[in-house]
Amino acid sequence: MVKRSLEASVTGIEQAKKAFAHKGWTQDNLAFEVNLKTRQPIWRFFTGRSVDRHIFIEICSVLSLNWREIAANPPEEFPESKELGAAEFVDIDALVQQVRCLRRATPTQRFDKIQDQCGTLQLLDVSRPVRIDDIYIDVNILEEIASLQWLEFADLQKFTSKEFDRFGLGEVSQTQMAGIAAVQTYSKLRVLGKPGAGKTTFLQHLAIQCNRGRFAANRVPIFVTLRDFADETRVAGEFHLLNYICKEFLTSGISDPSVLETLLLEGRVLLLLDGLDEVLHQQSKGVVNEIRRLSEKYQKNMFVVTCRTAAKALNLRRFTDVEIAPFCQDQIVRFAQKWFTAVTKTNIQDKQEQAFEFIEKLDLPENLQFQRLAVTPLFLHLACWVFHHQNKFPTQKTAFYKQCLDLLLGKWDAIKAIERDEVYEGFSLPQKLKLLSQVASATFEQGNYFFEQRIVEQYISDYIGDLPNASTEPEELQLDSEGVLQAIELQHGLLAERVRGIFSFSYLTFQEYLTARKIVASDNLEALKQPLEHLVTHITEPRWREIFLLTVAMLPNADFLVQLMKQEIDALVAQDPYLQKFLTWASQPLWGSQKSKVKGQKSLAAPETAAIRAFYLALARTPHLTPYFALICIFDQDIFLDAALDNLVMECKSNFADVYGCNDALSSALAIVQDASLHQALQQLKDLLPDPEQSRERFQTWWQTCFDAWRSQLETAIAKHRIQHHWHFSPQQQQVLQQYYDANQLLIDCLNSNCEITDVVRQEIEASLLLPIKELSKREWQGL
Repeated sequence: MVKRSLEASVTGIEQAKKAFAHKGWTQDNLAFEVNLKTRQPIWRFFTGRSVDRHIFIEICSVLSLNWREIAANPPEEFPESKELGAAEFVDIDALVQQVRCLRRATPTQRFDKIQDQCGTLQLLDVSRPVRIDDIYIDVNILEEIASLQWLEFADLQKFTSKEFDRFGLGEVSQTQMAGIAAVQTYSKLRVLGKPGAGKTTFLQHLAIQCNRGRFAANRVPIFVTLRDFADETRVAGEFHLLNYICKEFLTSGISDPSVLETLLLEGRVLLLLDGLDEVLHQQSKGVVNEIRRLSEKYQKNMFVVTCRTAAKALNLRRFTDVEIAPFCQDQIVRFAQKWFTAVTKTNIQDKQEQAFEFIEKLDLPENLQFQRLAVTPLFLHLACWVFHHQNKFPTQKTAFYKQCLDLLLGKWDAIKAIERDEVYEGFSLPQKLKLLSQVASATFEQGNYFFEQRIVEQYISDYIGDLPNASTEPEELQLDSEGVLQAIELQHGLLAERVRGIFSFSYLTFQEYLTARKIVASDNLEALKQPLEHLVTHITEPRWREIFLLTVAMLPNADFLVQLMKQEIDALVAQDPYLQKFLTWASQPLWGSQKSKVKGQKSLAAPETAAIRAFYLALARTPHLTPYFALICIFDQDIFLDAALDNLVMECKSNFADVYGCNDALSSALAIVQDASLHQALQQLKDLLPDPEQSRERFQTWWQTCFDAWRSQLETAIAKHRIQHHWHFSPQQQQVLQQYYDANQLLIDCLNSNCEITDVVRQEIEASLLLPIKELSKREWQGL
């Protein structure tokens, strides 16, 4: 058995004293370098007294000495490599296999320990552990850290909301590489990532794959949770990572400390160090120094450290920094397929069907906000969980966003039992949300997705300055605001430094949600009036669309807001006589001379008459109705007939060198026509079309001699079914009409968002949609 302590020989002491004198240190300096709290072991070393073996070796290492040459009677049984001139050579490959995974009559237990330590995950809100193999998706790595780049603020301001979602996610200018490839490329690697990006899971996967011999098969995996190391060090009173790992080896059945020393000296260790950002501030320097010492002393090994992106200031010398990339579409699909198979308790077929439905619905435009968030394992898991229980994505997204924010603002650390340095100690969750809401609202109002550090620090300073017992000293407020910003970035990941000195919210969705939350923060209608009145002034701005939908969903009663929206929309066209004339035409009798007598109906409900108005506005607005189908069909699917007929006319007026377009348009119209006489007329006209596949010459002859007459018959048949009217709008009027249409669409989406609106208000708005001011005034005078 290897001796537990060593002492220096007489000649060894002389060599050590010379090396020590050459350094020019005191014994206190040397104790600090060896990471000792007192210099007593140093004194014992230089006086030839026994010293703990690992401290003896560390002192020699710091003094650049071979400990075997310094020690009196060094243990012969201690294995050493050929390079260091050892008398005895160990079969290192056999030792690696023995330590890592060889199962013998007396097992080392090392294989099982790694499997138990790293083989399962405890997913949020899932009552049982999930095998990592059943859920893990290979991650990609960004080699360039966006927040370390230099860009001008003006350049970032040019980004649209869509480009914002891609910025910093590796889709703008960076290339990606596989995570395992990055570990193979860089022997000292620090992997950065946002909260929930999958950093710990990536390290666990590496440990499992190495343990099984599928990755770094010639190495032994060691997985260390750095906050556990720091906690034990706090109790023991000294930092010593090597000693900590020795104890960890002891618990897995390896009692001989020379085994670990041999593996390290031969470069046969894959050391995985998780959660550098989770170490308390007062311990972080000691932990970083220990990682540095170990990685520099045993350089031939592989080191992988994980850390949140915002903690990049914890510099690890000679380590390469990379960042986990958000999931791409293929990774999202594979994660969802694995998730529904591993987590749900339904049969295999149902699991697969629900996974397919999740992927299909996530890709729909109305679920864009879920798409924005579901690019990290944490939020993608949440999206799968919500979809699994409801079999759909919720129409009201606010509850989902609140859950995400609660996670980031504290619950995620609490679940992982992480103790943080609370820079803004005393801030409750509502206070944190209020502060972030003020920052979000102020920056969004100014149209800024990106903002300079000094700007956001000023917002924070203003908030802190309004708190009770706040300091009035500008310098102290500045320091506090800097600390709070660092805490929000590091601990919560809600604000992110995109490039040097320029921040944004980590997800645009959170900036939008918090902006809406600021609007509805007041607890009574009187106090709400001003922020809601200000909100509706943005009704024609597309980037405010989501704010309206979120606000209307958060209000306990949205009557006042939708009424304000309706008034603002009507005011868009109120001052233009020509547009008012246009709206009057659209609201007048439509077919024949009897108002509302459509398709044999004596009267129509409010949504149906609004649908007819919407169709006629679209008909006059543009010959191609596709952008307006959604608005029209919210009220009445039958309006598609008119759209199909209009499309038919336009197809046959356009380039007729190919008859296929007209033939398809006729087929579409025939599929939905219910009127027997119109159906017969269209079918007869379709039968007259020649087949160009049979005879190109016959088709060309028909085209030259018969087409004009045929098209005239088509227009006559359709004219009998509906009227035609032509309007001519100026470019400015076209723009106003576009805004009018889009704003009405937004209002309808708000009405249909399951928000709290009384039936009377809903019915009144539906009945008065798209009416001219004259008709609106008449309805008001009549008390309708």
